[in-house]
Amino acid sequence: MEPTATHQFFRGLKNLPQPPRFAMSEAQRFLLLSILIGVFAGLLIVCFHCAIDFMSWYTLGTPAGSSWVRTLLSPVLGGAASSLLVLFVFRKATGSGVNHTKAAIYIFEGYVPSSTVAGKFAACSVSLGTGTPLGPEDPALQMGAGIASLLGRLFRISRSSMRMIAPVGAAAGIAAAFNTPITAVLFVIEEVVGAWNAGVLGSIILAAVSAVVVSRSFLGDQPLFRVPLFELRDPAELLVYALIGVSGGLLSVLFVRAIEHLKRRAERLPRWTVYVRSAAAGLLVGLVGLFQPEVMGVGYESIDSALHNHFPWDTMLILAAAKICLTAICFSAGTPGGMFAPSLFIGAMAGGGIGALAHQYWPLATSSASSYVLVGMGTFFAGVFRAPMTSIFMVFELSASYMIILPVMTANMMSYLVSRSLQRSPFFDLVARMEGMNLPSSEEMRERPRLRVEQAMDADTPTVLRADTTVKRAIEEMRTHGAEWRLVWSASGIWSLAELGTLEADGDGQRTISEAIPLTPLPRVYPDLALDSALRQFGPYPALPVCSRAHPDQLLGVLTLEGIHRAYGIGQQPGETSAGPPRLTD
Repeated sequence: MEPTATHQFFRGLKNLPQPPRFAMSEAQRFLLLSILIGVFAGLLIVCFHCAIDFMSWYTLGTPAGSSWVRTLLSPVLGGAASSLLVLFVFRKATGSGVNHTKAAIYIFEGYVPSSTVAGKFAACSVSLGTGTPLGPEDPALQMGAGIASLLGRLFRISRSSMRMIAPVGAAAGIAAAFNTPITAVLFVIEEVVGAWNAGVLGSIILAAVSAVVVSRSFLGDQPLFRVPLFELRDPAELLVYALIGVSGGLLSVLFVRAIEHLKRRAERLPRWTVYVRSAAAGLLVGLVGLFQPEVMGVGYESIDSALHNHFPWDTMLILAAAKICLTAICFSAGTPGGMFAPSLFIGAMAGGGIGALAHQYWPLATSSASSYVLVGMGTFFAGVFRAPMTSIFMVFELSASYMIILPVMTANMMSYLVSRSLQRSPFFDLVARMEGMNLPSSEEMRERPRLRVEQAMDADTPTVLRADTTVKRAIEEMRTHGAEWRLVWSASGIWSLAELGTLEADGDGQRTISEAIPLTPLPRVYPDLALDSALRQFGPYPALPVCSRAHPDQLLGVLTLEGIHRAYGIGQQPGETSAGPPRLTD
């Protein structure tokens, strides 16, 4: 049977050249995955917020204090229920969300169990919704990391990419919880990653932005706090802000040491007390909440009230002191929750109280009390977590005012310096050690000095040969000094390398070096180049020329593997000296 015209037409279509298939690279897949992580993390955190609000409405009812029975018993029952969930059902959901996210990076190859996400969601919804004075941001950070880990496994990304998936999800989680993408990115870079890793920075930003877009789509785009307009009327007010910074630093040291002391005391208690510690801590919260209901729960509404001058200075100082005590007790008891929100609450109340007191008795303090509340939020945060960049940009992002930068920088750096001088370790490093987690210190990673080429190069270099030097002359020079290689300088301004074995293999000693052997241009390195970057350029060469950036043809020294070993302290022999200064042979 003859093929019809239709069959011939479709057969011809099959013979047409097929369009090229689009194959995504690993980096492109990772960026696409980052957006998906932000979307799913944002949805999860929206549900998390709704769960906390529902739990608060169901247990505390109308604002805390309307029913003293609910105010007293809700933290007890919520603390007991949340801790039992963690102890018996979701055992991997214990501890600090930040430290466990770091553990996912440095220990577990990016793996975060899905049960951890469910456990953090359930336990923290119960504890925070019943008045526990902790925060949702740390749990949200770990839940975001768990979502990222799950999606990474589903997408089957490479092992190296899987290790860096956790901070991408962490940024998405905290951005959606706090509604501040810049703060989320900086916090993850400073506290979780510990370095400005360009390879993952773009993905972190994409995930944070995606999560905030999703969160605002459901919860609205209103800022977390209604911040009044800030105005610095007199530069002398910076003294007040400096005082707030010093006070915030001192309070942060007191806070961290109180947690350290209480956790060590809790470890010495009988084993059975672990089942009742959170309930006992909740009872203290309820008792204090009968008189100061503002200390219960996350506390964002109280911060907003302080920003609008609803509290006198003495009330704000009392609230700060009460929150310090209750937060330290609840965290040490193992009640699920984070430290982000309590730090903002304590700093806001302490800064507002000190600022309002100065405003009342010092004529130069003309700013409103809300300005001191806003600046105080960052000072306590900077002292506790020792993340100065995050603390500065957090206040800037919340206020949307460039005028507040000077007071914030002054106060936050004062707090940071006071905390560093009086407290050996930042909060999360201390908690990691107490929980037996061997994690790198983010502060040490940020501040670890990077070795540079100038610290490893030999400034007193061996003889430099010209490319027009005869092979015979070059061999004599090398044998005289017992050298296996020499740098070669050509008239065209190219550095090359001549090795003794290659020259001896040449039959005619009267030919020049450039005629006898192929001279491969050497990579140049510079004194300010990071030593690890220079190490990647070595390849098969025994040495690299160190040149001046101002005068690229000027030889400053030679970088060898021996010099690198010496800079890192590997196999260094005491009393070693180099040869003479570099010189050109005729």
